[in-house]
Amino acid sequence: MEEARTVESFTANERSRFVGRTYGWMALALFVSAASAFMVANSYTLLKLIFGHGIVGWLVLAVAEIGLVIWLSASIRKISVTAAVAGFVAYAVLNGATLSSIFFVYRIDSIASAFFTTALLFGVMSVYGMRTKSDLTSLGRYLMMGLIGVILASLVGGIVSLVTKTPLSMLNVLISVATVVIFTGLTAYDAQKIMRTAAHANGNDDYKKVSILAALELYLDFINLLLALLRLFGKKR
Repeated sequence: MEEARTVESFTANERSRFVGRTYGWMALALFVSAASAFMVANSYTLLKLIFGHGIVGWLVLAVAEIGLVIWLSASIRKISVTAAVAGFVAYAVLNGATLSSIFFVYRIDSIASAFFTTALLFGVMSVYGMRTKSDLTSLGRYLMMGLIGVILASLVGGIVSLVTKTPLSMLNVLISVATVVIFTGLTAYDAQKIMRTAAHANGNDDYKKVSILAALELYLDFINLLLALLRLFGKKR
């Protein structure tokens, strides 16, 4: 009986550590991105380097970010925990540099309001995902299909806007609304997935690396929610 209680206590502690570690990494990434965005937005040299050549600088950052995500996902079993952390932090820095442009598009009070709204929505859906007895696996599949649809619609809309030189305002609103719905659902789905993984966590390096990947998914949920809310309700300069 005493041995069973010890094992149960150990499992609960490891589960808590895994969840805490995952959300801790996610919070660190948000802080690093915020610091990176602020630094770039207040540096003429960095702004000129990144955005001084039209879309080229943005494309370089986007390709680098995608490359880091692919590398982390494909190599997570082979690389060390230190390498995984370095890749994760590097991604947060690059994404922060990309996000620095929002300081020139939206008013600071709108950015702050969108951030706190996102944090509240993210927190509520995370708690729901952790505590609900419903299986969100099927929902996750539909949400991913919806995300693919949003990406395709955004690409088509962007091409049409460039060709016609006319912004597709209504399409952009619909895409932003769909993005909020999709990433709100994905937050709950990812939170539930983290809890299921945490049930088997034992504190070794493999689970430490898995927590970094899980933190990356949460980070992307948060950032996409933030940007969608800004597009919908943000007041432009």
